[in-house]
Parts: sequence; structure tokens; C-alpha cells
Amino acid sequence: MGTRFEDRTEAGQRLAAALAQFRERPDTAVLGLARGGIAVAAAAATELRLPQGTVLVRKLGIPGHEETAYGALALARGRTVRLINKPLLERVLEHGVRQEALDAVEDRERAELLRRAELYPRAGMDVAGKTVLLVDDGLATGATMRAAVEALREGGAAAVVAAAPVGSVDAQASLERVCDAVICLHLPGKFRAVGSYYRHFPQLSDADAVRLLAT
Repeated sequence: MGTRFEDRTEAGQRLAAALAQFRERPDTAVLGLARGGIAVAAAAATELRLPQGTVLVRKLGIPGHEETAYGALALARGRTVRLINKPLLERVLEHGVRQEALDAVEDRERAELLRRAELYPRAGMDVAGKTVLLVDDGLATGATMRAAVEALREGGAAAVVAAAPVGSVDAQASLERVCDAVICLHLPGKFRAVGSYYRHFPQLSDADAVRLLAT
């Protein structure tokens, strides 16, 4: 199967077309998950003529298998939400990963969230009473998106719509349980790495994120 999207900008423009009912709606904002989701959200927000911002999130990766997340952290308006996959965490501990190693992962990721909160503009947007279009560049497990949804709920968001260009069937199903709606343009039967669905998928730097959020 070929790529589905040229880059994050084109993906955001296509996502905006699927979210056209929200164009110029008052009390609606587009928030991208840092960092990759910020580029998609920026393009979608421009098309929809809506304010944009970000939700700071970090995956909690298993030591030695960092791409596999046993949980996620999200930071919104100074409060950190911690979401843990308890069955997976129990299996990880049973297979010999020490609790101290997991604590070190969480400490490191919490520190990174706080660092980005000081650096990124629009990371503390007030969402009380707003409809939030929560955007990422892809949904593999949906763990970071679910943490972000919980953070926005705690912040008083009136409605949360999760949106992504591509995602796994399992991620969509898990998000449908916690979101008001889930919009995913492409749901492959066998999900591969998010980047495999893009022709150009560079890692975003802090400078990229700050630039996009400042526009």
C-alpha cells in the first residue's frame, strides 16, 4: 500500500475538509498534540479559521522497548494527567522490569513536559466551555490522545473531538469511549508505523513547534 499523505500540512488540510462543520464556529479551538500533531493542527486551523494551540503529551515507554507505551502523561493548565495501561504494566513488571526503571521513565517525561510548558506558546489555552478539536498526526495506540482528552475534560471542555489523518482500529475504538466524536481519515486493517503513511515525515523540533504555534 502506498503513502496516503504528502506531509503533515497536506494531511491537516484534508482533515479540515472532514471537519468543515466546525469552520469559524465560536467557542471552538484546534489543539495539536505536541509535537507532531502541532503541524497537522496548524494546517487544519488555518483552513477552518479557528484559533490553535497545543496539549503537551509524553508517552511512557517500556525501558528497552520505548516505542511500546505502558501509559502517557498530558499537561493542561498546570495539571498533569497520568494514564496507565494497568494490564500491560502488570505484565511488564512480571517480566522483570524494575519499578525503579519505570519511575525513572516517568520522572524524565514529567520533566520534559514542564520544559516544553515554559517554551511553547499557547500550551495553556483555557478550554472551559469550548469545543476542542484535538489533533494528532496518527493514532497507533491512542494512549497519548486519551491522556490529552482527560486533561481537557478536567479543564472544563464542553466537547472533545479527536481527529487524525490515520489511525488503528483499536485506537479509534478506545477513543470513541471517551470522546464526543472521532474523525479518522484512514483506518488500515493492519496498522503500521504512523510515518509509513506519509511521503515526508520529519521529526519536528522545538523550534518548528514554537514557529507553528506563533503563527
